[in-house]
Amino acid sequence: MINNLTVFSGNANIPLAQKVTNVLGIELGDMMVSRFADGEINIKLNENVRGKDVFIIQPTCAPPNRNLMELLLMMDAIHRASASRITAVVPYLGYARQDRRVRSSRVPISARVIADVMVSVGINRVLTIDLHAEQIQGFFGVPVDNIYCAPLFIQDICEQHYDNIVIVSPDVGGVMRARAVAKHLNKDLVIVDKRRQAHNEVETMNVIGDVHNKTCIIIDDIVDTAGTLGLGAKTLKEKGAAKVFAYCTHAVLSGDAIKNIESSVLDELIVADTIPLYEQARKCGKIRQLTVAYLLAEALRRVSNEESISVLFDHFGAGAQPLLPLNIEKYQ
Repeated sequence: MINNLTVFSGNANIPLAQKVTNVLGIELGDMMVSRFADGEINIKLNENVRGKDVFIIQPTCAPPNRNLMELLLMMDAIHRASASRITAVVPYLGYARQDRRVRSSRVPISARVIADVMVSVGINRVLTIDLHAEQIQGFFGVPVDNIYCAPLFIQDICEQHYDNIVIVSPDVGGVMRARAVAKHLNKDLVIVDKRRQAHNEVETMNVIGDVHNKTCIIIDDIVDTAGTLGLGAKTLKEKGAAKVFAYCTHAVLSGDAIKNIESSVLDELIVADTIPLYEQARKCGKIRQLTVAYLLAEALRRVSNEESISVLFDHFGAGAQPLLPLNIEKYQ
């Protein structure tokens, strides 16, 4: 039952929001999100939300500051319009990579700042996908549901019928994410140990595990400039890998990312639609996109009905086949 559920969207990823509402069988909420002549954001609700269970879909992807401000102002408008509950659905949470002070560096913990600001405008809970670090959930003073793209990726891996698979973690920090996929598929886990010299620069890469004549499936949460991804693919093939595919949830793809992907030995990059692909990325023959619309829609329905979300992944973890439509066009 979703009679009391209302979904709004900012400008960051309207196509995803439309797919989610299509899956739920409801109309996308009527809200104006525009700009004044001086560039300030103008928000106006065009429907009554008093007593409603409201969800706002808005990843804080590029441009992150504008999309974040849209989200904050939408949440404030809905809060002041007397919604009974407001859930910020942030498929990709920007600033999440700035989640700690490494060796007491004089830097902000930006993820905590974003969490404090979001809570201050009156939200009741947050729903996100593949947080860069799960402990960020503790930065918020409200419940946070972090759902996983792994079922979507695993189903696609099974449908592609790759031969002789090994699952690869691109660094030590991503081992738990990759291990979960390897465990479900009953495949070996390989780790790429990279040594960073500076931000966005990699000095050396060592491969821990056997990749000779294997199809390597890299599992990661974010692909940004894709420089490290390209170097990882090159290292794996130098070690004898037959093919290298990468499954990354959030396609940030900044800077020379498309150039780096096209010039790399990577066979294919598979991403989710938590972030919309810009035109150059859509035209790249090495990039394929899956939709998280069904996964998000089911999570929204469960939150609204006070049902368990973890059951989705418990069911998946028990070995059952997830019922996730992968076709990006299915719900347009």
